Amino acid sequence: MRSAVLGLTLLAGCLAVLPARAQDTGPQAPAQAAPAQAAPPNCEVPAYLLTSDSTLTHVADAVKSKGPLNVLVVGSRSSTILSSETSAYPAKLQAMLKEKLPEVPVTLSVELQSGKTAEDVAGNLVKFVEAKRPTLVIWQTGTVDAMRSIDPDDFRNAIDEGIAALQKAGVDVVLINLQYSPRTETMISGSPYLDSIRVVAQQHNVPLFDRFAIMRHWNEAGDFDLFSAAHGPELAKRVHGCLGRALTKFVIDAAHLSPAQQN
Repeated sequence: MRSAVLGLTLLAGCLAVLPARAQDTGPQAPAQAAPAQAAPPNCEVPAYLLTSDSTLTHVADAVKSKGPLNVLVVGSRSSTILSSETSAYPAKLQAMLKEKLPEVPVTLSVELQSGKTAEDVAGNLVKFVEAKRPTLVIWQTGTVDAMRSIDPDDFRNAIDEGIAALQKAGVDVVLINLQYSPRTETMISGSPYLDSIRVVAQQHNVPLFDRFAIMRHWNEAGDFDLFSAAHGPELAKRVHGCLGRALTKFVIDAAHLSPAQQN
């Protein structure tokens, strides 16, 4: 088990590039918008992985009224690149949303909850909403719980309570599940956590961005070598760039925005 946890930690470190800071769990400044560059090569996502039957109604209303569209990403260490925040997927998402929705003021902020379980985070979600007033909350969860072997029922209950609180607060929610690592797939059982996220998303009718399946597809297609821990910052930047592009499409499609509402 120690080797499994180490492997997953190494993957997070690869995608975060630098070790997490000792005090990285407090409120973070708004993400800096990165230039919306051309799509990275070889990181296409099958259409079925970017399709959701759920609708982001508040996002759609914000775009229809020309904003503002405020996005809050609540994530762990794998949602950031500490050596290059403008290359991390939240900043890429903000830049690409601005590009796709040029008439809508788009802001994005990040709340890093490094090392915290879903239960730890769920209790703070309403506080984050009250402070940031987001239209959309993107909640990335599951990796820490899998590493710590948190009881899957406790994990599922925490997500259920967190989403219920967010919906009661009147915001749209997108869930993002675990990151994929071929180095730890046989050592850590992520299936119970992946299943729990999927079930709760369906119960609350919120879109699930299947990061695990998307990254596994890229690895199996040869787009990224996620097995090796020796690629450094460039791998992290490429993966985050591709995740930002896929997540932008996912949000826009889940809001059912017409071509006329986009650039």
